Amino acid sequence: MYEKIKEQANRAILEILDKAGLKKGDIFVVGCSSSTVAGHSFGSASSMDIAQAIFDGIYPELKSRGIYIAAQCCEHLNRALITERAAAEKQLREEVNVVPQPKAGGSFATITYNTLEQPVAVEHIRADAGIDVGGVLIGMHLKEVAVPLTLSVKKIGEANVTSARTRAKFIGGERAHYNDSMK
Repeated sequence: MYEKIKEQANRAILEILDKAGLKKGDIFVVGCSSSTVAGHSFGSASSMDIAQAIFDGIYPELKSRGIYIAAQCCEHLNRALITERAAAEKQLREEVNVVPQPKAGGSFATITYNTLEQPVAVEHIRADAGIDVGGVLIGMHLKEVAVPLTLSVKKIGEANVTSARTRAKFIGGERAHYNDSMK
């Protein structure tokens, strides 16, 4: 079961990376409910094993491309994020003092915190793209203009998967001309 979950997560991230046009230094937010992946209600069956499988499917692909991960914590930590210190500093985000646990922050955020080289918690981030595994609502952590991505991977385990990239705002009205590489 865990190999299948890891493979589903890996297929999803590869597809997102192919479609989103991310570059080195960008930030990718992951919201993940290991409970819903297992077919249960939010927060009712946190699983470090499931979270590890998803992390193992996603993180190596991000790290190899120099893209920062930002793991969204659960509502018990007000949806704070765990990321590398360098990502937080890049966005001038103030560090907050919390260490996620499986039942307070979530299994995925706990795995992320325990894996990153210099993990920090921040309250807000403006990510360039992201994946929502299980309907945990990552939108508050994306840049303002989010563009939904349609993936062939619809579920990881029993959890629905949605994803988005962001783009620069179009401004200037009908006479404006736009940079096609920013769409």
